[in-house]
Amino acid sequence: MRKKWIFIIPAAIAGMVLFTFLGGAIVRALWNWLLPPLFGFRTVTFWQALGLLALCRILFGGFGFHRGSRGRMGRHMAARWEQMTPEERERMREGMRSRWGCRPASGEAATE
Repeated sequence: MRKKWIFIIPAAIAGMVLFTFLGGAIVRALWNWLLPPLFGFRTVTFWQALGLLALCRILFGGFGFHRGSRGRMGRHMAARWEQMTPEERERMREGMRSRWGCRPASGEAATE
């Protein structure tokens, strides 16, 4: 088992370095190819592209902690939803619609 880790750890580190290098290079190439001619933006360096990649990951992708599962609050709400009667569910939907100004989904009939 110990010999297995001797090979896996360096391979994982090399993979992360390669992934980071390729990600920065791809973002830089796409940015410099598309945005200056289309919108007049400046070209970016590799390090700026890597910063953009990290910024987009933070803003749009999170930090990777959720892994597709619901958080504690989501699990709590799902459990409560399952215990509700259909009438209670409809009352909750109506309350959310009135609070957030949403229209009924296309498959639902309007109750107005």
